[in-house]
Amino acid sequence: MRDAITTDRLILRRWRHADRLPFQAMNADPRVMEFFPAPLSPEESDALVDRARSHFDRHGFGPFAAELLENHSFVGFIGLSIPNFEAPFTPAVEIGWRLAFDSWGRGLATEGARAVIDNAFGELGLDSLVSFTAPANLRSRRVMEKLGMTYDSHDDFDHPRLPEGHPLRRHMLYRLCR
Repeated sequence: MRDAITTDRLILRRWRHADRLPFQAMNADPRVMEFFPAPLSPEESDALVDRARSHFDRHGFGPFAAELLENHSFVGFIGLSIPNFEAPFTPAVEIGWRLAFDSWGRGLATEGARAVIDNAFGELGLDSLVSFTAPANLRSRRVMEKLGMTYDSHDDFDHPRLPEGHPLRRHMLYRLCR
């Protein structure tokens, strides 16, 4: 299990207590949370950090905290997780990311995700990864496409954590095989 991965511009590492406040601010930003049911409270954000930390402990991988190499500022997360709901494609390992608004449009999600994919298919020995989002989330879909992930409309699904009729319930599934 790796505790950190370094790219040209990022350090992807295990979570620290100091990440909690910037992560809370990021998760409270309606721009960042546009394709989620709602912005998160500080307590909900902290619970995500706790789940990320325990995911690493249980599985040997998880969503890494992401910081800029140049100034060590926290910019979000990029990493792997096992979805905690049932869907036609589960069990699976998901690659995902969420970055602070000020970090958008710089290729950081793609750069970090490529390093995570190399680790997943190399050191971790995984055979495939999935990623998913609401159809309107064009930015994340573009990252998935840049990563070489493939989309098949037959894999679209209703997210079981969102109620019937919710505008974000329908999701698109992307896949990547080793």
